[in-house]
Amino acid sequence: MSDLERSLAVYEHALGLSRLWSNDEVARLSAGDVELMLHQRIPVPSELGVAATFAVDDVDAVTAAAVAAGSQIVHGPNDEPWGERQTVLHDPDGHVFCLVTPIRTA
Repeated sequence: MSDLERSLAVYEHALGLSRLWSNDEVARLSAGDVELMLHQRIPVPSELGVAATFAVDDVDAVTAAAVAAGSQIVHGPNDEPWGERQTVLHDPDGHVFCLVTPIRTA
């Protein structure tokens, strides 16, 4: 089984989402008007399908916090040709998520 508390460390501490409610198997988090639910299940990590992307103020700082909380870097952080600095990571259960910040030009 996955470890909900281990995953919550990434989403709460590294990404700054607020825990609204949780028990041993389910957690409800908030990022302003958007809510996210995490629930334990038998993990089947995959890079197929849809990955969540989080817009953050500082990709490098949030990447470091996510790694400290148990995530692993897949790619980046890099300045991408489409105008964003991006990191692609696996959360502690192996699911892909991305962090992005627009590249600001002076």
